[in-house]
Amino acid sequence: MGILYALVGRGSVVLAEYSGTTTNASAIARQILEKIPGNNDTHVSYSQDRYIFHVKRTDGLTVLCMADDTAGRRLPFAFLEDIHQKFVRTYGRAVHSAQPYGMNEEFSRVLNQQMEYYSSDPNADRINRLKGEMSQVRNVMIENIDKVLDRGDRLELLVDKTANMQGNTFRFRKQARRFRSTVWWRNVKLTVALILILLVVVYVVLAFVCHGPALPSCF
Repeated sequence: MGILYALVGRGSVVLAEYSGTTTNASAIARQILEKIPGNNDTHVSYSQDRYIFHVKRTDGLTVLCMADDTAGRRLPFAFLEDIHQKFVRTYGRAVHSAQPYGMNEEFSRVLNQQMEYYSSDPNADRINRLKGEMSQVRNVMIENIDKVLDRGDRLELLVDKTANMQGNTFRFRKQARRFRSTVWWRNVKLTVALILILLVVVYVVLAFVCHGPALPSCF
């Protein structure tokens, strides 16, 4: 299932978000933003049932995502680092004065694309493992979300399993189409290579029989 929800915020102000399934993760994420202590840089995760909210705060900008617990920690934090860099590179100093959801229309598409990439493309994990960018994840602390949210404000995380299944089916079909396309191109290249080799062999035989590269005795 991978990453299901992502948000970029400044303090408790949401600047952009995207949800890949029907869930109330947005409401829980807002409460997490309000309850995160202090203003220091933070790398922390909070568990809720079998879902985990991963949070990265750097220079006042908070990037948050909700992932299935099977996704581990390295991949979600690699995703958060990627989103943070893209957001700062795109908007620069504007992030410090932007209005709520000021970047949502444009940047929600980026969140969607990167969520799909980190959730379904096996290269995402290999690339970040090779780069070794996420060594700080070793220091991430996992806490239960009940310790962050007040008991009276607690929200049960509701995830639409049908929507999750549809999302998984869509990703499977996309990967199947990509695989078929790769196999087709490989067969085309192999066919072209065999034809070229055959033409070269025929030419060599004709040159030998016709006593020269210009085939003088055959014309």
